Amino acid sequence: MVGRIGCVQRPRTPAATDEETLALWYELGRLYSGSGGGEQRATKLGFTVVCAAGALVLLSAPVFGTAWAGPFAAAIPVAAGVLSGGGLFLRQRSRFRRRTDVLRRLLAERGLDANRPAREGLGTYYDAQLLLLRSEYEYLLARDATKTTRLFEESFGFTEEDPFKTGPLNVAPDTPEMRALRGRWERRICSKRQHGVEPPALGPREDLAHRIFPREMTVPVELSMRRAYLGISRRLILERYGGNPCEKPHLIPEALQSRVERDLLEYEALSIEPSRRL
Repeated sequence: MVGRIGCVQRPRTPAATDEETLALWYELGRLYSGSGGGEQRATKLGFTVVCAAGALVLLSAPVFGTAWAGPFAAAIPVAAGVLSGGGLFLRQRSRFRRRTDVLRRLLAERGLDANRPAREGLGTYYDAQLLLLRSEYEYLLARDATKTTRLFEESFGFTEEDPFKTGPLNVAPDTPEMRALRGRWERRICSKRQHGVEPPALGPREDLAHRIFPREMTVPVELSMRRAYLGISRRLILERYGGNPCEKPHLIPEALQSRVERDLLEYEALSIEPSRRL
């Protein structure tokens, strides 16, 4: 099982999107996935500058006194931190907007809406990402998260009636069952488009929450996604059958026992640190 971890799953759909367009979508997804780190970096820089400036003010007191700073001695470190952190954040946001605007324009020139990555179908999505998205949808259904589940339904053609189950999973990447699910979702997306129904607009916020925009399936990305959808399966298995279900097989329907064991073992294998996996 561990030996299969490094295999990147390649097939998408029979109608492949041209490579340049794929590269644009994947770059947009990469930018969105990294957009959440800007605030953290700016906050860390601001905090570091506050500490450094505060230390300098304190160290200068025995030599120069505090008259040079006057009543603003306490405010100087805070102001320096705000200016440094805020300046970094604004520069990052400006660079992010410029780069995403270029990608949006290039996609628009190809007749594509950068806010609706699945409007024309699922050809830019690998199976691993679709499995993760459908697993999240299943998980949210169990928690009555109506607003978010509707977003998945309207964007990707998912429904509660799909022949898809997780906790344990009943489908794997690059299988006839997965291709059948793709076809089902594609037909629903196409039908809505033909009836003039537009999917909701999506952006960085939705992507940070659910990894909605297409991702290029490098080995690290695939491992991350597989661990994520197997993590959802594991969580649902534990909720349904209790802790250590493999030690209590009588609680699990016989038809599901092998799938439960498979998902738990593969999740455990993917959770091992790379150095220990070798």
